[in-house]
Amino acid sequence: MADSSERLFKIFSSPDFLALKGLANEVPLFIQTYQPREEDTTRRMAYALESRLKEQGIETVVVDLFTMFLAQLEEEGHLSRIIEREKSLTKVKLIDTLSNLSDPKTRFIPRLVKSIDTPDVKLALLIGVGRLFPFLRTHNILENLQPTMVGHPIVLFFPGEYTQEDGLGSQLRLFGTLTTPLLQRPYYRAFNLEHYRL
Repeated sequence: MADSSERLFKIFSSPDFLALKGLANEVPLFIQTYQPREEDTTRRMAYALESRLKEQGIETVVVDLFTMFLAQLEEEGHLSRIIEREKSLTKVKLIDTLSNLSDPKTRFIPRLVKSIDTPDVKLALLIGVGRLFPFLRTHNILENLQPTMVGHPIVLFFPGEYTQEDGLGSQLRLFGTLTTPLLQRPYYRAFNLEHYRL
């Protein structure tokens, strides 16, 4: 992970990366994959990168998407009720409830954008996406982030694989095993940081 941290620090501190050079008006969304077993290490790395970048004068924000969602539930008074009712709810009903409360278009993404789209922020690092599964899926987050046109890079740390195949579109494989059915595979306008070159 030390190699990954250094590689990402070089990318994230690059003036060209921060200025969105070479994106040809594409949305500045990037995906950095990692092995699910490296969840804790990746989380620590994201916060360490935030500190290092801030020391370089690059205002960076790390957002734990799961923690953000829990804070939203708490503020709206839903969290304690869900915890109280959890044992009596079926799994399907619980997932439906959480899906409704995390609707990406009307609830989740507006809250996320508010936390990352400020004049000072030059880079946003998103973690915790795996803990939102199955009630909020990564492709819904990406699809709803695309039209927001945030003016700086957004990097989503993803526990799994991200592939792009000619004729088949993009595929996110959460935890390296869960695939999107062929007919439902959207084209993600997100760049794979594994392929990014300075």
